[in-house]
Amino acid sequence: MIFLLSGAPTPHRFFLDTASLPETMRGGHRLSVALVALLMLPLLPVVGPASAEQPLWRSVGLDPADWTDRPSTEDSPMMDSYSGNAVIRMTVSYVDGHPLLGNERVEDAEVIIELFEAWAPITTNNMIEHVESGLYDGIFFHRVIDDFVTQAGDPTCKRLGVYPMTSPECGSGGTGETIPLEHNESLSHVDGAIGMARSTDPDSADSQWYIADTEAHGLDPENRDDEGYATFGIVRDGMSHIRAIARSPTSDDPTGIEEIQNPASSAGRPLYEVTVVKMEMIGVADPDGTIRNPPTVETAASATSWLPSGQAAMGWLALLALPVAAVWARTESPARFDAPLVMEAELMPVAASDHEEEPIGDGAAD
Repeated sequence: MIFLLSGAPTPHRFFLDTASLPETMRGGHRLSVALVALLMLPLLPVVGPASAEQPLWRSVGLDPADWTDRPSTEDSPMMDSYSGNAVIRMTVSYVDGHPLLGNERVEDAEVIIELFEAWAPITTNNMIEHVESGLYDGIFFHRVIDDFVTQAGDPTCKRLGVYPMTSPECGSGGTGETIPLEHNESLSHVDGAIGMARSTDPDSADSQWYIADTEAHGLDPENRDDEGYATFGIVRDGMSHIRAIARSPTSDDPTGIEEIQNPASSAGRPLYEVTVVKMEMIGVADPDGTIRNPPTVETAASATSWLPSGQAAMGWLALLALPVAAVWARTESPARFDAPLVMEAELMPVAASDHEEEPIGDGAAD
């Protein structure tokens, strides 16, 4: 084998011809190479397995104890927050009642929604994608029924000039990409639940969603013969804003007075615009505080102090491999060192033109 010793820009390049070394020195040469390689192991960086890139909001832990404006409770797993569940902040603007009666517009009201990702992975992922893309920013609630649901999520429902002027598609629009109906025994239409609107086809849910203004178990699959509707999250804070939106005067229930309702109300559009100003992912539920208060470096180090570090482990591996390297070096001849390796090596000048066709560093055989 021929090895390049110097890459200096001179008329000749020098190669170490190990074939000219005495037989007693070749084993020593192999041992030297093995020792250098093994001793370099601890200096190599320890690279862990690649992890999927996560959005920054996934690292923000939110304390459920801060959410106090909640829906009514009932016996359901949905009443509890679960670590790592995605959380949405919806900012809304609405009029609580009639302006003529002295009611003013409520601006920048916030509603916090927790998504149950483990129980409805397809539906929650669909929702997160739409929120992150800004699909819902600037739309309005197009269907409100007091003591039932408030519905939005149609990207075509945006004011054109003066409200209620809007697209003729409003109420039936979406992205054109549907998802399958997804049920889980832990999910139901509790008060404050958020669910996916759909057509008569169970697998036609797209981007429209609704929030239950009361418990609406009549929409659960076990209480229907059309497979029911899918819920995937719940309002954790700001439920009073949802109730105020549900009381909004509508095209088929114009009084806006809770005690006076139209029993035939089914698809009322608010008389005064109820706007989804913005929806954004703000973090994940962190009921036990492990995300907000991760273990300190000292704590983590003491907990694993009995384990060798990556470099230390590589060092031990190198030491354990030394006997193996020595045996390998002695396989053809005894490792006797009668003379220094490089001092006794024959340096052979080789004209650059003789090896122009050989790529440098390939170690082409002579």
